[in-house]
Amino acid sequence: MANPIKLLLAEDEAALGQIIKESLETRNFEVLLCDNGEKALKTYNSEQPEILVLDVMMPKKDGFTLAKEIREIDDAIPIIFLTAKSQTQDVVEGFTIGGNDYLKKPFSMEELIVRIHNLVNRTRLQKTSEVLSIGNFTFDFPKQLLTYKNEDALQLTHREAHLLFHLIKNKNSVLDRSIILNKLWGNDDFFTARSMDVFISKLRKKLKQDDSIQILNVRGFGYKLTV
Repeated sequence: MANPIKLLLAEDEAALGQIIKESLETRNFEVLLCDNGEKALKTYNSEQPEILVLDVMMPKKDGFTLAKEIREIDDAIPIIFLTAKSQTQDVVEGFTIGGNDYLKKPFSMEELIVRIHNLVNRTRLQKTSEVLSIGNFTFDFPKQLLTYKNEDALQLTHREAHLLFHLIKNKNSVLDRSIILNKLWGNDDFFTARSMDVFISKLRKKLKQDDSIQILNVRGFGYKLTV
């Protein structure tokens, strides 16, 4: 059996929290249950879970505030929001903060489990241990280090590293803008698309020492890294 997925569940409804916890534990999850946002933040810091499932409306610290604070130090961990809210602005706020998925109460456990597995599998895949070459650069993906010839390595941010990884894996082919936005940002709305443009500009500057490397904007489709 595969290693259990360590999951932090923040849910202030005691009965619901226990039902979710017990259901997940029968499916090879290790569940850390917290009944408010402050406890959840302490548990996140001490236990290093693989994924967060956060109720939006909680005492002491709501789910959106909790996610925002965690995103300041960790932009990789998947976050699923659970909420009774269904207004469009609430959904938009959740994704803008950095949520990867959003499930409206009441929901089926099977749907929650499928969504958890999709996000965890994606994150695990992105952590694959690969060292790649591109032009005169060596890119150590797991360590997020970009090295030009024998110079000192340049430390990339999490999103820079993942974006470069996908560009290299698809070099000389168009990387679909919508697909990569959903993979790395969790959605492909206007605001995340603009954020991606900023990261593309940063990567161009970091790769400029090798003028054989270009990241081309293919209007209406996405980006293409050529060598």
